[in-house]
Amino acid sequence: MSADATGTPPAAAAPPQVHRLKANSVGLVGVVFMAVATAAPITAMTGNLPIAVGFGNGVGAPAGYLFATAVLTVFAVGYVAMAKRITAAGAFYGYISHGLGRIAGMASGMLAVLAYIVFEASIVGVFSYFAKTTVHDQLGVELPWVLYAAAMLAVTAVAAHFDINLTAKALGVMLVAEIAVLFAVATAVLIAGGGPDGIPVEPVNPKNAFTGTSAGLGLFFAFWSWVGFESTAMYGEESRDPKRVIPKATLISVVGVGLFYIYVSWMTIAGNGLAESVELSASASPLDLFFAPTETFIGGWAVNAFQWLLLTGSFACGMAFHQCAARYLYAIGREGFLHPALGRTHAEHGSPYVSSVVQTAIATALVALFWVTGQDPYIHLYTLLAILGTMAILIVQTLCSFAVIGYFRRNHPEDRHWFKTFTAPLAGGIAMAAVVVLLVVNMETAAGLAADSFFFTLIPWIVGVVFFGGLGLGLWLKLKAPERYEIIGRVVLEDAAERAEDPAPSVAATILR
Repeated sequence: MSADATGTPPAAAAPPQVHRLKANSVGLVGVVFMAVATAAPITAMTGNLPIAVGFGNGVGAPAGYLFATAVLTVFAVGYVAMAKRITAAGAFYGYISHGLGRIAGMASGMLAVLAYIVFEASIVGVFSYFAKTTVHDQLGVELPWVLYAAAMLAVTAVAAHFDINLTAKALGVMLVAEIAVLFAVATAVLIAGGGPDGIPVEPVNPKNAFTGTSAGLGLFFAFWSWVGFESTAMYGEESRDPKRVIPKATLISVVGVGLFYIYVSWMTIAGNGLAESVELSASASPLDLFFAPTETFIGGWAVNAFQWLLLTGSFACGMAFHQCAARYLYAIGREGFLHPALGRTHAEHGSPYVSSVVQTAIATALVALFWVTGQDPYIHLYTLLAILGTMAILIVQTLCSFAVIGYFRRNHPEDRHWFKTFTAPLAGGIAMAAVVVLLVVNMETAAGLAADSFFFTLIPWIVGVVFFGGLGLGLWLKLKAPERYEIIGRVVLEDAAERAEDPAPSVAATILR
């Protein structure tokens, strides 16, 4: 905190009057469902594994998931340490504000908002693609993809109006179904002893994570498959006993999803055979990497079910990302940034209903933009916005790791630990920075046919403008509106507010219903 000419520090900003999210709305299982739904196992597997096997680290793709599991678990150690001390709907925004300072926090918050906003529209694209092809193939009905997109946006908007418990229950049903079909196929392969090559060990040999046509591409898609797991912290204010629930939910999500990915990808390759897996993945029908063993080891009916579950899985993912985006807009809005109306919650349901409506409007506008310009829902809408959002969130995750070190260096000496609050976040931050490099290096390959579009060339510029714009806004507030600057990232759940140890005292929210 800066001082005036007399050496007296400026007065702390008055606690903002904010509307609180509905407390005790969701428990451990619900938070895990929300987090895993954003990772979208069935979409991650069917969308990312064929690319990794066909053009990345080949049959070493499961080893790539093993490597990613280890790195993200290390990252989660520091993330969990922060979650035990700070409970805020803004998650990364609040963590980085406390650990690296308000200016970095504002820039990170803007990047996180960008990421989660575009993720929903991206998933609407892949849902529309799956819906159009599945309905046509199985029911013989041909409808424009934009109708499916509009339906998903409308249903998501209605569900998000109510408290988070409704969405958690809906996601739970869809999530269990998609996990069940992937697990069933993998287990059928295991019980049958595999395909042409039996159960080979090459796919899980750690050294094979770094082999193949492009190990960097394969590793990037492995990490991409986890995007969204960090959303656990966003539901702290709405969870029961957040200091216990959020850390547990984060570790369960990271490790559980990782083990699941390793198992499913390994058995999928085993079911097809080593050489056959690479051929199918690089073919014009990469989904056959999953459909072929499903039909062989279970039956044709399971392939039909698999196709429908691709719809429900992507729908669940989009719904979860909508909730993430709404909570980030709410977290920034309740501090008076962007627009204070974003910080309102529903009087009965305690949901961030204004932010939810704004998020629906933005996602609808993005979908409409790609539709009116004749873009493909999968090749362009899904791929380009997913790359944009992933680049933004990976940068924020990297900064968050270093924020853990900065935070515990200044606060809570009783919690300092050589591994949990220093070594793990340091290693995690370096590893996440390397993943950002992997994305930049392999971005054109990851974009595929969409790499020729004008929007593709704008992606790094959009990320840069938002990040440096956030830095500029934070600096401007520090110089011109210090009372507002003090509030950046400081509105947290009242019983978790950071006060005495922070060099610049935090602002505890005055909570209103």
